[in-house]
Amino acid sequence: MWDKPDLLNACANTLYALAAAAVIYIGVHALIHSPMLPVRHIALQGELGHVTRAQAEGAARAGAVGTFFSVDLDAVRRAFEALPWVRKVEVRRLWPDRIQVAIEEHVPLARWGADTRAMRLVNTYGEVFAGELSDADRLPQFAGPLGSAQEVTRRYGAFRQALAPLKLEPRQVLLSPRYAWQLRLSNGLTLELGRDQLKEPVLERLSRFVAFYAQTLGRLKRRLDYVDLRYPNGFALRVPEIMHPVAEPKSTKAKRGKGGAA
Repeated sequence: MWDKPDLLNACANTLYALAAAAVIYIGVHALIHSPMLPVRHIALQGELGHVTRAQAEGAARAGAVGTFFSVDLDAVRRAFEALPWVRKVEVRRLWPDRIQVAIEEHVPLARWGADTRAMRLVNTYGEVFAGELSDADRLPQFAGPLGSAQEVTRRYGAFRQALAPLKLEPRQVLLSPRYAWQLRLSNGLTLELGRDQLKEPVLERLSRFVAFYAQTLGRLKRRLDYVDLRYPNGFALRVPEIMHPVAEPKSTKAKRGKGGAA
């Protein structure tokens, strides 16, 4: 081996390369973990209406552990995403000592579910989330089978647009386990739309109702309670005054008691 200079040169070059790599590794490791490069600032971006300063500071302490180079950005992101009302978080480093956290909060669109005791909301993307809201009653209510929140949200937009000529709003949008639709409007009227059919989609039934409302139901002086739109050539009504019989006056009852049936 010693009489082969080419082989000796190759071995020497290999050792030099390994030594250089080791020096670079030690230098980079020392730089990454150097206390001289701490994270001094967490910069928050985004319109925050529900995330408090105390919550943000707690998430920063939990996630931003280490120096500027060693801090785990995924850990920071997870810490902020665990906060209520946070939908999405993006994190990046800003030289020399800053971590930027861009937060997107949920924008509530409706309450979700039939159980009003559990505060669950739906955002504008049709995503269900847990959040406390003092004036949640102002929001419409959605309900449907598991995994149907996005479809209910999409249909709500279409129903709302269809009802706009009547200046009515859908206050409840309910999707049954059989995928039948029911609406409760801002005037208290319940619309039974039924299931989507190939010949007559649900939105077509609602559009027909809107088109004929002024000439038919809009002229009635009675308060309406329920309209069934599942008929191909019309609809059925339920009027509260007709459903409940009026009580007879006491004087009439007394006369019948003395003289027998009239």
